[in-house]
Amino acid sequence: MWRPEFTIACTLMLAASLNLGWAGTRMRRVPDPQGLPGRGLPLLDAAFLAGGPRRAVEVALVRMHQQGRVTISRAGLVTVTDPQPWDEVEAALVDAAGPQRQRDLPRLRLEAMRSPAVQAIGERLADRGLMRRPAAHRRARTARRLLVLAMVLTLALGAMATVGWTNEHFGSAGDGEPGFPPFFAFVGLFGYGVLVLAVAGVGRSRVSPAGRRQLQLMHTGGRPWRPHDAAAAPDPVLLGALALGGTALLADAALRTALSVVPPAAASGAGASDWPTGAGMPGSWCGTASSCGSTSSPHSPSGCGASSGCGAASGCGSSSSCGSSSGCGSSSGCGSSSGCGSSSSCGSSSSCGSST
Repeated sequence: MWRPEFTIACTLMLAASLNLGWAGTRMRRVPDPQGLPGRGLPLLDAAFLAGGPRRAVEVALVRMHQQGRVTISRAGLVTVTDPQPWDEVEAALVDAAGPQRQRDLPRLRLEAMRSPAVQAIGERLADRGLMRRPAAHRRARTARRLLVLAMVLTLALGAMATVGWTNEHFGSAGDGEPGFPPFFAFVGLFGYGVLVLAVAGVGRSRVSPAGRRQLQLMHTGGRPWRPHDAAAAPDPVLLGALALGGTALLADAALRTALSVVPPAAASGAGASDWPTGAGMPGSWCGTASSCGSTSSPHSPSGCGASSGCGAASGCGSSSSCGSSSGCGSSSGCGSSSGCGSSSSCGSSSSCGSST
């Protein structure tokens, strides 16, 4: 009799599919739907959406550097010359510089990425439905893996049931159970699982489909994006380009060298550096994998973390998605080495999205 195995398989598949449906619903929940802001998205919000917390911190540093309110040496030492911030992210950078108003770029960036002001940008974007919260995205991906495991167990139970049915049916003449082999019923359950996986897509990126459409709107339009809240900056068009495309668009070779300094933790292999897989603070945009992708693409926003997101994109994880900001250049506060560190929710810099 193969009914006990089939009952177990049905239970596993039903539980796993319901869990995936619930997790997907939670991940896609939009508490504050406002539609797409188009080209009116604030500068740092756009930077976070395109490149995660690291990109947002880097763009804020570039803006301060343009205005002469910070200086960045070739060795990667950041000095705050004007401690009066324009917004909460700049206030976080000033606080991260410490009482002496001076700190090395990797640690400054890491601490700023983990600040409530930068994390709040991700929460704001998630409320509007442009990004997926790291914890919810992680649960949905875990639920997807559990369904795949249930599908594998279903096939294993089907094989066991078929072997037992064959022995019973052909082992003694006339004593076996008539009918078709039970394996076909288990294959039907497996097909149901494939259908659920196809319908309940989770995706690797922490940027939602609405967020990807938003980035497309900002990349198109016939003219470079000019953030409305950066009008007082010396070069708002450059800031807009950096927010969407990454620091590789900067041309200053000396500053690019300074920004390529790798954090000690990343250099020693002690941790992962950027945003979107690995271990991170639960719910933090600077940890866990997921929404990362290459941040050079409007479709692969990352949060400076381990790959996954990305991340996103999310903040930082072990092999991450917001990785080396290889192309930092003039007047920028960005850097190749990720803004994550071992003690943080971010990890060593990695491959999920060179912020370029």
